Amino acid sequence: MVKAKFTDDDDALLAELGVEVETKKTAKRTPKEERIIAGFEEIQKFVEEHGHVPGHGEDKDIFERLYATRLDQIRNQAECRDLVQDLDDQKLLDGDYENVDTVDEDIDDDELLSQLGVEPSEGDVTVLKHVKTRAEIKAAEEIANRTKCEDFEKFKPLFEAVQIDLDAGVREMKTFRKNAGFLKSDIKKGQFIILGGQTAYVASVGETFKAPNGSTDARLRVIYSNGTENDILLRSMQRGLYKDEGSRFISEPNAGPLFSGEHNDEDCASGTIYVLRSKSDHPLVTKNQDVVHKIGVTGGSVKKRIANAKLDPTFLMAEVEIVATYELYNINRTKLEKLIHKFFTTAQFDIKINDRLGHPIAPREWFLVPLFAIDEAVSKIKDGTIGDFFYDVKKAKLILREK
Repeated sequence: MVKAKFTDDDDALLAELGVEVETKKTAKRTPKEERIIAGFEEIQKFVEEHGHVPGHGEDKDIFERLYATRLDQIRNQAECRDLVQDLDDQKLLDGDYENVDTVDEDIDDDELLSQLGVEPSEGDVTVLKHVKTRAEIKAAEEIANRTKCEDFEKFKPLFEAVQIDLDAGVREMKTFRKNAGFLKSDIKKGQFIILGGQTAYVASVGETFKAPNGSTDARLRVIYSNGTENDILLRSMQRGLYKDEGSRFISEPNAGPLFSGEHNDEDCASGTIYVLRSKSDHPLVTKNQDVVHKIGVTGGSVKKRIANAKLDPTFLMAEVEIVATYELYNINRTKLEKLIHKFFTTAQFDIKINDRLGHPIAPREWFLVPLFAIDEAVSKIKDGTIGDFFYDVKKAKLILREK
């Protein structure tokens, strides 16, 4: 008599042919057995994707540590091994399980995570969105581990200059997106970045070297706008940018020619940059007579603008003289004036003048800047290179920025 295994749909036909049907009995698995099999399949998937058996260690991803502990459990319990033996085409059960400590066979993922030092949140623990990998934790620690920047005075003008550029629209902040094709190599010396709410400046990039995983890396010296610094790995900086939703890149200066020194009949005169010198007898003014200048932009006549200077606290309640003017063509006057004032912000003249009613006024358009520096700044604005310079108040001149 022939014995064979067939489906229930064929039983009647086989019986008529004289074939004895061996009924296939499918035992219903318990929830626990289903959970063990599902857990083993997750381990198999991990091995397929990563090419190695999950291992223990704080340097490992939390998922890998979870799978390693789960595999130890399965190897250590005969019931579990028998259950998944036929599924084990990767020979995962051939490991050394005899020396593995005995564990509770009913332990679940929540308890496993607790043993690993992770407190799971509500919801599906297999998602583990709240869990950071050890590499991510190290990256965050490295970014947060800052020390006082002893030579911050050297970098302070750079931060002031980049803020001027941002305010004037010479630079812009760009959102960092991982899928936007950004590479580690795009972080270069001289790059400005917004990270953790602070403006960061990459002061130096060390020699590249091979990381343990085979990828290239480098050590960066990063200066922050709050006067701190850290030496951070390039890959850690990139991870920090990925994780910080508020991270931004600050573009290179690209003002373009804000106006031309030449014009033709088709151009429309937009106004004038004017530089004034005060005739005030205020002690602070007379002491700095040659370098105290008011810089402004007007769309009308400069002479009309200063006609009532001695009655206006903006003009220090005194007569003024025009020492320089620069005509503008096809230009946004407000934007240009803002750019000039921001550029010289470190040299702003700190003075208070009482108006006609005796109220103290602090004019903000006066600067302790020599005329030649103003003239040079206007020239840099004309040729579109103003973003490459900053004003050094101590040296009283424009300085080319380090790249």
